[in-house]
Amino acid sequence: MGVVNTGFKRRARLLGEALRPPRQLTMAEPKEVRDLKEAKTPRPPKRTQIVDYNVPIMPRQVDSPVFVIASVRSGSTLLRMLLNSHSRIRAPHELHLRTINVQLTPGFSEQSMQELGLDQIELEHVLWDRILQLELERSGKDVIVDKTPGNVFTWERLKYAWPNAKFLILLRHPEGVVSSLENRKGNTSTREALEANALKYFKPLDKARRTLGGLTVRYEELTAEPERVTREICAYLGVEWEPGMLEYGKYDHGDFVPNLGDRSDNIKSGRIQAARTFATTSPSLAKYAKAWGYTT
Repeated sequence: MGVVNTGFKRRARLLGEALRPPRQLTMAEPKEVRDLKEAKTPRPPKRTQIVDYNVPIMPRQVDSPVFVIASVRSGSTLLRMLLNSHSRIRAPHELHLRTINVQLTPGFSEQSMQELGLDQIELEHVLWDRILQLELERSGKDVIVDKTPGNVFTWERLKYAWPNAKFLILLRHPEGVVSSLENRKGNTSTREALEANALKYFKPLDKARRTLGGLTVRYEELTAEPERVTREICAYLGVEWEPGMLEYGKYDHGDFVPNLGDRSDNIKSGRIQAARTFATTSPSLAKYAKAWGYTT
């Protein structure tokens, strides 16, 4: 693993906007990490504590986790069910790692962790890594996939924390995403608000698609040709394809919990169902449909 040759004073600037989506693409040091380094702490350490202080990236217990980068309502729960049906792949409910934070009290705990070669950023990465390891240990499997839609806002940091991570870029026709949001039970939002919500995901998703170099998966192809697509995914992940993946309803995937994945009747049916086709009506959606190779 490499070493972040940046002083603690500069790294400690990361603390106020850890959850803000990245605005620039810098794979060596993502925008989200730079933001944390630039944030001010209430009581910064004395200068004698920060001169020539370097924070290494700790060895990971899970060296090559898999992260799904996708917008909401793009079929990521179906993808999780199919992958979790594999004997070697654990794809749990959404983990929301980016919202799991560590807080160091300025002074005692901050100084203590510095002496151990750690800061808030790396402690969070170590905690996230341990969560993934625990999930693998519990499942008895050896490949873990996190499909949280919020990963689209923090993919640069995930790549920074796990240089050997693998990424599945899941695309769905933009109109399909908005239509799915519109058809959710209890939806009261306007069409304009739903499009705005979807576009918040599309922008960083498109940057990830053009930058990460992972495997791109289309929801429409996954539902139309599940064997071919899951074979491609298995080859990318380095595991043998298993036909049982296509019958995900035969396996226990845990409870369907609010805010942790799709809970619709379609996903609960245990069967892969054909995706609907759409024609884009909004210019803002058409922009991404065209970029992603869909007929607008």
